[in-house]
Amino acid sequence: MEGLHLVADLRGCDPAQALMLRPETLRALCVQAVAEAGLGAVAELFHRFTPTPGSEQSGITGVVLLAESHLAVHTWPELGAVTLDVYVCNLGQDNSSKAQALMDRLVAAFAPASAARQALRRGLA
Repeated sequence: MEGLHLVADLRGCDPAQALMLRPETLRALCVQAVAEAGLGAVAELFHRFTPTPGSEQSGITGVVLLAESHLAVHTWPELGAVTLDVYVCNLGQDNSSKAQALMDRLVAAFAPASAARQALRRGLA
């Protein structure tokens, strides 16, 4: 079950960009980025939350289940923030470079002013 878990906290994202507000736009990016990275999408779900009173903006939570594990994206347009979570198992082959390519593609798409990234090796005894 050895794998790589990548997370990124993005700040200073344009809150008006479609990726922050439109589930279908975010879904299209995520599914395309997964395929470009050479990972296998098996299912996905993207949900836009109801705006809070007094606000026109609301965020999206999206998940792509991968044959190798998962991708999760959470947007907060009211904060100009995004969190990304990419986890891949390395059973049978090392998928670490694919996970990194997926994360790089998503970070670039949101064009944040700053990005704090972390990587965790999982399943090591």
